[in-house]
Amino acid sequence: MKIRYGWVMVAIGALMGCVAVGAMMSLAVFLQPITQATGWSRAGVSSAATLSFLFMGAGGFGWGALNDRYGTRPVVLAGAVLLGLGLVLASRAATPLQFILAYGVLVGLSGGSFFVPMMTAVSAWLPNNRSIAVSLVSAGVGVAPMTVSPLVALLLQNNDWRTAQLTIGIAAWALLVPLALLVRPAPAAAQRSGGVDVAAGARMSVKQALTSMPFIVLAATFFACCATHAGPIFHTISYALVCGIPTVAAVTIYSLEGLSGLGGRIVFGLAGDKYGAKRVLITGLFIQALAAGSFIFAHRLGEFYAVASVFGFAYGGVMPLYAVLARDYFGQQIMGTVLGAAAMVSSLGMAIGPWIGGWLFDTFGTYAPMYIYSFAIGIAAAAIAFAFPPPAVEQSALQPA
Repeated sequence: MKIRYGWVMVAIGALMGCVAVGAMMSLAVFLQPITQATGWSRAGVSSAATLSFLFMGAGGFGWGALNDRYGTRPVVLAGAVLLGLGLVLASRAATPLQFILAYGVLVGLSGGSFFVPMMTAVSAWLPNNRSIAVSLVSAGVGVAPMTVSPLVALLLQNNDWRTAQLTIGIAAWALLVPLALLVRPAPAAAQRSGGVDVAAGARMSVKQALTSMPFIVLAATFFACCATHAGPIFHTISYALVCGIPTVAAVTIYSLEGLSGLGGRIVFGLAGDKYGAKRVLITGLFIQALAAGSFIFAHRLGEFYAVASVFGFAYGGVMPLYAVLARDYFGQQIMGTVLGAAAMVSSLGMAIGPWIGGWLFDTFGTYAPMYIYSFAIGIAAAAIAFAFPPPAVEQSALQPA
C-alpha cells in the first residue's frame, strides 16, 4: 500500500467534512420554510441547531476514543449512517420535539464523527506533511457554505421542506457510506517515518494524557481561541446592519471570511510543516486577536471586507493546527481521544461567545465591548500557547500535571 494513498484520504476527509457540516448548517436555509409550513416557532426550530453543536462537541470525545480503539473506517461509517438517519427522521417529524431530537441529537452527534477520526487518520498516513494534510481536511468545512447551502436553496425552489430535507438525507447516505468504505488504516511504514515517537502514546494512559500539562495547555488554548472568534462570527452581520450596510451586502462579509479561511488553512498548514505547529499557531492567534479588535474601526463595507479577510484567514488557518499538536505530544495511538477531548472543551468557547456578545450589546447598546473582549481573550489564547513545552522532550517523559 503506497503512502500516496494518504492524499486520497485527505480528499475523502475534506469531502466528508463538507457534506457533514453542510448538512448541519443547512438548517439556516430550512428555517423559514419549516416555520411557515408547520407553524412551529423560530426559537423552537433554531434550538435544534444549538443542541446539534453541543452534541457535536460532546460526541467528538466519544468518537475519538472509538477511533483509537476500533479504527477510523467503522467510526466514519457509523457517523454516515447516523447523519442520514437524523436528516430523514427530521423530514418526517410531526412535532417540534421530534424534529429537535432527530436534528439536534442525531445529526449533531454524527457531526463529531468525521473530523477527529479523519484528522487522526491523515496524520498517520502523512506524518511528514501532517500540518497541510489536516488543514486540507479542515478545508472541507469552508467549502460547505458554498456548495450544500446553494443546493438546499435550489431544492426548496421546487419542493416542500420535507422533500428537500429527505433528499439531503438520502444524498448524505449515497455520498458518505461509499466514502467511508474507502477509508484505510495507514501502513506501519508511514507511522514510523514521521520523526515522532509513536509508541509514546501507547505507553501513556488516557488518564495520564488528559491530566498532563500539554493537554491542559492545548485545551485551554483551543477554548480561548474559539471564544475569541465565536462572537465576531455570529454578530458581525448584525453589527454591519447597525452601521447601515444592506442585508445582502452584510451577508457577503461572512462569505468572505469563509473564503479567506480556505486560504488560511493552506498557508498555515504549509507553514506548520516548515516552521513547526506551535510557532505558527501563536502567530495566527495574535493575528486573529488583532483582527477581532479591528472590527471596532470598521463602518463601511470596504472596511468590513478588509478586516473580515484577515480575520477569516487567521481563524481558519489556526484551527487544524490543534490536531498537529495533539499528535506531536501524545502520539498516534491516543490522538483521537486527546483531540476529541480538546475539541469538546473548545465547543464551550464556541457556545459562550455568541451569548457574551449578545449580553454585552444589550448592556452597553453597542458591539464595541464585544470586540474588545474578543481581542483580550485572543491575546490570552496566544499567551497560553507559549506554555507548550517542546514536543520532543515531552514525548520521551510526559508526566501528569
